[in-house]
Amino acid sequence: MAFTAIASSLPSCSSVFSSQGPSTPLQKSSSLSWASSFPHVNIFRGSPFASSNPPYAKVLFIQSAWTRRSREEAAKRPNKKSWKQRTDMYMRPFLLNVFFSKKFIHAKVMHRGTSKVISVATTNAKDLRNSLPSLTDHNACRVIGKLIAERSKEADVYAISYEPRKDEKIEGKLGIVIDTIKENGIMFVP
Repeated sequence: MAFTAIASSLPSCSSVFSSQGPSTPLQKSSSLSWASSFPHVNIFRGSPFASSNPPYAKVLFIQSAWTRRSREEAAKRPNKKSWKQRTDMYMRPFLLNVFFSKKFIHAKVMHRGTSKVISVATTNAKDLRNSLPSLTDHNACRVIGKLIAERSKEADVYAISYEPRKDEKIEGKLGIVIDTIKENGIMFVP
């Protein structure tokens, strides 16, 4: 008996969450836009028993945010890059590239985002080709490292990174070039 008296005094669910107030039922929007497919909800901060028409009711637009790609979207772009691949060019923008041939050594620092060459040094240049006894020995590696460091500082680049190729170890001539760049005041970002 007490239950029926309380239940009869409670407003119905459709009257609490209606767009017109507690006495009118939920109405459908006649618009066909995407945003109109979500319901408009009145949320009362007080008790629904206190007043039938509260003056402080606010209308909120409720929608969900999707964080995962749908299966169709994932099928369209299966090779989407990871977060690290997408942000790495901004976290480590300047990249050192060193090439060793049988005849000479070539090194350059590039900006990853714009592919702009910041500094270049090669033992095949006219001034170094005539002054160095060998274009590929350890002394030539030190000269190349020193030139890259000086030219990078002139371009206001004080931190660079090096990504070794697959199964490449930083030793020998490559290690000498990188150590010489470090000794001349350039930081290497891992």
